[in-house]
Amino acid sequence: MNEDPLFTEEQLEEARVLFARQATFMMGAVAIDGLPPGDLPEVAFAGRSNVGKSSLINGLVGHKGLARASNEPGRTRELNFFVLDDKLRLVDLPGYGWAKASKITVKKFQNLGRDFLRGRANLKRAYLLIDARHGLKEVDKEPMDAFDKAAVSYQIILTKADKMKPHEVEAARIKTEAAIAKRPAAFPRVLATSSEKGDGLAELRAEIMTTCEVRP
Repeated sequence: MNEDPLFTEEQLEEARVLFARQATFMMGAVAIDGLPPGDLPEVAFAGRSNVGKSSLINGLVGHKGLARASNEPGRTRELNFFVLDDKLRLVDLPGYGWAKASKITVKKFQNLGRDFLRGRANLKRAYLLIDARHGLKEVDKEPMDAFDKAAVSYQIILTKADKMKPHEVEAARIKTEAAIAKRPAAFPRVLATSSEKGDGLAELRAEIMTTCEVRP
């Protein structure tokens, strides 16, 4: 789905091997003072409730039960850290756009995410997941503003692309790239993925591998 000439077959294979290595849940943190040391490169995943964060993380590492999705939207209310081959960490950020949470609770975990972004020198990139069928919404502007303010490089990942026709996915990708063109911290390339079909995951693995400068 994403035929990216920037990645060679060798890079895609290296990324496949890297993400086939052991991935484990490390810890969940509910406060900044409970974070693990910044001794490994990290990438973080953010997105609205039910956008498919858990499915994407599981798809990247080929482990269906690593990141657990809740039946109730908005239950990811801590920073969840996963370690891949003792070389890099994947961080699942609290979801946003919750329907079943008090304003106080929402603010608490929004602040946790912002504090993490500001103070994490080893955070190499954040990936903002957007449902390809719906595109960017007003609620997505807040995390993008937070990324821009914290000067954290972030990349838009369209999810659930298998639910659309290929030309619709491409149109959504182009529209999204145009929408973020003037945002200072936004990485210009948008990837379309399907956790169910595996589309785009090879390219995303390569993006993460090269961004974090790790090899298998």
